[in-house]
Amino acid sequence: MGDTSAIGGAARDRVVIGRVKRRAARAVLILAALLTTTAVALPEQPARPRIKKLRIQILSTMLAEDGIGEWGFAALVEADGRRVLFDTGARPDTVLQNANELRIDLSQVTDVILSHNHDDHTGGLLTLRRTLKAKNPAALSRAHVGNGIFWSRLDGKQEQNPMLATRPAYEATGGTFINHDGPAEIFPGMYLTGPVPRRYPERNWSKTFRLRAPTGETEDNIPEDQSLVIDTEQGLVLVAGCGHAGIINTAEYARKIVRPAALHAAIGGFHLLDAKDPALDFTADKLREFGIANLIGAHCTGIEAVFHLRQRAGLARRSCVVGATGSTFVLGEGIHPGRLAQ
Repeated sequence: MGDTSAIGGAARDRVVIGRVKRRAARAVLILAALLTTTAVALPEQPARPRIKKLRIQILSTMLAEDGIGEWGFAALVEADGRRVLFDTGARPDTVLQNANELRIDLSQVTDVILSHNHDDHTGGLLTLRRTLKAKNPAALSRAHVGNGIFWSRLDGKQEQNPMLATRPAYEATGGTFINHDGPAEIFPGMYLTGPVPRRYPERNWSKTFRLRAPTGETEDNIPEDQSLVIDTEQGLVLVAGCGHAGIINTAEYARKIVRPAALHAAIGGFHLLDAKDPALDFTADKLREFGIANLIGAHCTGIEAVFHLRQRAGLARRSCVVGATGSTFVLGEGIHPGRLAQ
């Protein structure tokens, strides 16, 4: 006869194992039910606001059909009832005169964004503030700047940062500088990048000043350079002054800090006027990857660079233009370039 005691022991083991498995299965079901109940009970996160109505009009750049052309940049951004001035042009009264000629009242604009320290973007600040303050004391009373805009820039021993003189003069009018060392939502659906990380080697600057940063003296790569990002249902809209941080670095960062949406429009100066074909090819390829749909290349972008980007990125004449004073982008309509730039 065989060993029946051994067989009985194995059967008992199977019974015990079966009971353990059934208990474990019940425990898993109970835990799953609890997790499901917990997940349902958690409050939903509110959706981040997106701009529904957007209009951006250029008030300073070189090409001008109406008003004054200059080496500079400024644009009025109107988003869901809020109005922000982005940069202030080069000469003291260019933006003021162009706004008057275009019948734009800037006196109710309280916030101005300065993309970086260069005087072709900051030159109109004091005249605008002093003139408009007479009509509205709050006009352009808040200036948003990127961290580093007040650091010293030297050409030999000569100071080259105009903002060191502009700062006390602007504050004497009652104006306040708001310093951004990182991304910030300044209004619902409207974001400042703050200083932009430089992942790609886009050397989009030409001056060779020495920067006196808190960490020591170094090449001035305009570390404070910042852009405005507007979130819409159609995608992100990017406004840049010179894009010294690089349009691709900036666009990629915008898609990181806001959301990885398509780049619906890019408007402003992108400092590609000296870029060679390989750099322009890289820029166009990345813009196409980001889903670029509209581009207004103004100021330092360069006329030939705009045409190169248009062809390489597969954009049409109506959706990629050289920016002119008065050129407008309207969400849902596209670009209204004016007769000269169309």
